[in-house]
Amino acid sequence: MKVLIVYWHPEPASFNAAMLRTASRVLTAEGQEVQISDLNEMAFNPVSGRHNFITTANPDYFKQQDEEAHAARHDGFAEDCQSERQKLAWCDLLIFQFPLWWCGMPAMMKGWVDRVFTCQHDDETKYRCDAAPFREKRAMLSLTTGGPASQYSADGPLGAMPEVLSPIHKGMLALAGFQVLEPFVAYQPACLCEHGRIALLEQYTHRLQGLEQEAAIPFPSLCD
Repeated sequence: MKVLIVYWHPEPASFNAAMLRTASRVLTAEGQEVQISDLNEMAFNPVSGRHNFITTANPDYFKQQDEEAHAARHDGFAEDCQSERQKLAWCDLLIFQFPLWWCGMPAMMKGWVDRVFTCQHDDETKYRCDAAPFREKRAMLSLTTGGPASQYSADGPLGAMPEVLSPIHKGMLALAGFQVLEPFVAYQPACLCEHGRIALLEQYTHRLQGLEQEAAIPFPSLCD
């Protein structure tokens, strides 16, 4: 299995960084191939625009979808976009590793999606249910929270975690065709003792070792 881990955290000594190192080590030991996109280290530009492309479909009016389709026909993606697109095309499993900020992805990671989840073909079927670009790939969120698990319960102030992650799971990953796995959520690691953090990493290790056998979340099909 080929695994791409897209990672963002501003602190190299963070628990997110420990989770990244754990994933790389465990998956490699399991015989998987692993690539990592460390967005902070790469200084990845998250802002989408004409600089995504070295070709131009319409110089007078910018419509990103049209420019993506044109670039797909003419090998016209900028180098930073194209290198990440190649990693995405290579992988069987995409893992996002990040701290949950404002109940979503950090801006740099969301910008990676904006710039890299591009038209893979030169037609208008980008998000048609039977032609979604990543329908043969799987994806998983691995994240940390600043608050306790009780805040993410059905009667908690933020709602149940499946609801919190629904815009990413459904509106981003499933929409693009990914088979979405259950997330791994490390609740409030900053408030745990060392033994508690080690226990979380052990839980994550066990989860990673069984990923190949996991079934996807049964979301309703876009074709329904």
